[in-house]
Amino acid sequence: MSTRTAHIGRRATRGILASLAAFLLAATVSGLALQTAGAGTTQAGYPWPVKPFNRPHPIRGSFGDPRTLFHAPPTEAGLMTGSGSFSFHWGVDISAPNGTKVYPVVSGVVTHVGHDQVAVDSSDGRVFEYWHIRPQVGIGDRVDAGETNLGRILRPFEHVHFAELQNGRLVNPLQVGHLTPYDDTTVPEVGPIRLRRADTGRDLMPTFVRGRVLLIAEAYDSLQIPLRGIWHDLPVAPALITWELKRWDGRVVVSQGVATDFRQSLPSNRLFWSYYARGTYQNMAGFYPHYNWGEPGCLLFKLTRTAFDTRSVKDGVYDLVVTATDIRGNNSSKSLRLTIHNRSGWVGS
Repeated sequence: MSTRTAHIGRRATRGILASLAAFLLAATVSGLALQTAGAGTTQAGYPWPVKPFNRPHPIRGSFGDPRTLFHAPPTEAGLMTGSGSFSFHWGVDISAPNGTKVYPVVSGVVTHVGHDQVAVDSSDGRVFEYWHIRPQVGIGDRVDAGETNLGRILRPFEHVHFAELQNGRLVNPLQVGHLTPYDDTTVPEVGPIRLRRADTGRDLMPTFVRGRVLLIAEAYDSLQIPLRGIWHDLPVAPALITWELKRWDGRVVVSQGVATDFRQSLPSNRLFWSYYARGTYQNMAGFYPHYNWGEPGCLLFKLTRTAFDTRSVKDGVYDLVVTATDIRGNNSSKSLRLTIHNRSGWVGS
């Protein structure tokens, strides 16, 4: 690599990490991203913010994905214990070339214009946000759906981050009755299921489990419309993670519990590490100043907010069954067989 190429690469990396840091900060403290208001009202569906308006576009970042920027080196210690900026992705990333015009999905009035974002109030309880664009409108402007150019997608983002709030509450734009048309026939997958004594601890052997343990599952969804290039096989978060505990003979002893549900809204960012487990990092994660260009993320979901007490069930052999479901109901499951042994001694069945 030439000195000039290396310099350009470092400059691009710093720019990307700076943009990621600003974006994560906005997710944490911005008045645009309120999450505490009441439930939204039911509205008719709306078209896409880029042409063609009446056809679905690739979604490369989904609602609820982890957004992570570690202030730590790219090591196991940095990943498991490092500080940083961590939030839930509060919209969807709609893939489109740099320079693409972005249009309002619903007519309204511009209420916010920032360096790379525009917010439009539709006057019916909904506010729509469009990020990573060069604004072409001003505060107070009246804008029309599918007609007014809000701005063009900035280099190097190659997507518009699109978010919807209803009565101040972030909602999933991919649920039925929102972005239209939208369909998804891909099936999420559950990866390894893990047991830990603590969030930053090592994985336990499932053959001898006792006391309180964290139940953790790796799970992924794939893009509903495949992309060419560097993003073509990078995963997104499933919309719903559920679990149950069965005896080895199939009898349910702990009925289905909801681990994570991004189908409608999001938890507070303060609870990020209550839903995601340590070891989680986003696609192309940042370990400042290192940037994992082209690398897929790792999505680890806690099945319960606090450790599961194995003493709540009888000693025996069980199957921990985890199911991942997308926003259109496609799902798959995986199980981990484990032996719970809380009585004294090491021998038993």
